[in-house]
Amino acid sequence: MVRSMTAFARREISAEWGELSLELRTVNHRYLDVSLRMPEELRVLEPKLRESIGGRLARGKLECNIRYKSADASQNEFTINKELAGHLAKASREVDALLYNPSPINSLDVLRWPGVLVYPEKDIAPLHEAVMTLAGQALDDLVANREREGEKLKAFILERCQSIADEIERVKKILPDIMANWRAKLQRRLQELGGDVDETRLAQEKVMLAQKMDVDEEVDRIGAHLHEIERVLDSDKPIGRRLDFLMQELHREANTLGSKSIDTESTKASVELKVLTEQAREQVQNIE
Repeated sequence: MVRSMTAFARREISAEWGELSLELRTVNHRYLDVSLRMPEELRVLEPKLRESIGGRLARGKLECNIRYKSADASQNEFTINKELAGHLAKASREVDALLYNPSPINSLDVLRWPGVLVYPEKDIAPLHEAVMTLAGQALDDLVANREREGEKLKAFILERCQSIADEIERVKKILPDIMANWRAKLQRRLQELGGDVDETRLAQEKVMLAQKMDVDEEVDRIGAHLHEIERVLDSDKPIGRRLDFLMQELHREANTLGSKSIDTESTKASVELKVLTEQAREQVQNIE
């Protein structure tokens, strides 16, 4: 199944503990790069979330945003750790005695100190379970979106491959005429020059030049690459890197075809092959 690396998914849920929303956004990347944004009380779930994401995705830059709004009425209820506040006040006075011009410390500064305000403990297990469930559902949606987009990319690439195959068939048909026209042109030029011509030497030069301009091997390799692309597109594994390599090989063969060109038609064919290959390669960059 061909998968795109660009997709978006969002899930949210409300329960007695509050409201929870989770967003997943992916773009193309050379490897899997996961960025997680979540409240600190959920940070303990980061390893599990990364493991879950890594089990479903192979490549792409993923951003995961988790938002949580507590509905617990007790969140506004707290007690003051008087013992800790007393230690802080005493330490502050001792430090003030060492300073030339100490700044006064107010009660708000003390209350901001970690541990001074004590909130009642609450059971966060249901919340953690909801986060993992929501992440699994969002990943299902994300993968489904990537697969739908991947099918469109597959159709586009196959269309370009068919166009390349058609262009290759056209080149095969015109090659004999190109070679015949080239030989006739060479013969006319020799006749215009006049003088004695070593027919044996001329025949040897014709053979050598014909071998140099032979593109049968390049044409065959392009056909082989096209068959391999079709096979890879039907694979269930991540195929982006493999397809990118095959597109590079197609582009290389098209360049070689152009360098051996002796006619405007074969030059046009080389340019067309490179254009079609580049169009396909741009889409391949977004395949997982």
